[in-house]
Amino acid sequence: MLKGSKIGLRARHEDDIPTLRTELYDDVVGSARAEAGPWRPISPGSKDPRLVVDDTAQGSVAFSVVELDGGSLVGTASLWGIDNHHRSAHIGLGMLPAARGKGYGTDVVATLCHYGFVVRGLQRLQIETLADNHAMLRAAENNGFIREGVLRSSAWVLGEFLDEVLLGLLVQEWKANSQG
Repeated sequence: MLKGSKIGLRARHEDDIPTLRTELYDDVVGSARAEAGPWRPISPGSKDPRLVVDDTAQGSVAFSVVELDGGSLVGTASLWGIDNHHRSAHIGLGMLPAARGKGYGTDVVATLCHYGFVVRGLQRLQIETLADNHAMLRAAENNGFIREGVLRSSAWVLGEFLDEVLLGLLVQEWKANSQG
């Protein structure tokens, strides 16, 4: 398990799936805002890749997020779009409703940065998030990510186009920030 200050990132367990399905993916509004495609229901027992991890997939690494104090499941996190040639990847995370507002997101991003830069040897990490996702913007910027641009009207979410913010962090910036 990878450990942050408040959370741990561990492999997805079978008994995580019902909670993630109910609290994240069955939430139409939350799921529609987090996913790149339209919301759709997930049948119990389905092999939906958002829930069931394919350990052989090379382009992404999915984690379950747990509290270090007690081990309760609090969300999901991933490094996706891993490009070994350009040494880059994207960060994604989703916190269960009861875990939001506790600083876990900032800790998840920090732990994913450690994993991406130290364990995987990446050069660049990137986050794309809706412009009104203030929690994710705060978690990214608290970890040194720099706003690189706005993708205007790039996300179709529940009947309207929304802007996305593109943030990036380079390994040398991360190293400089983590030294201080």
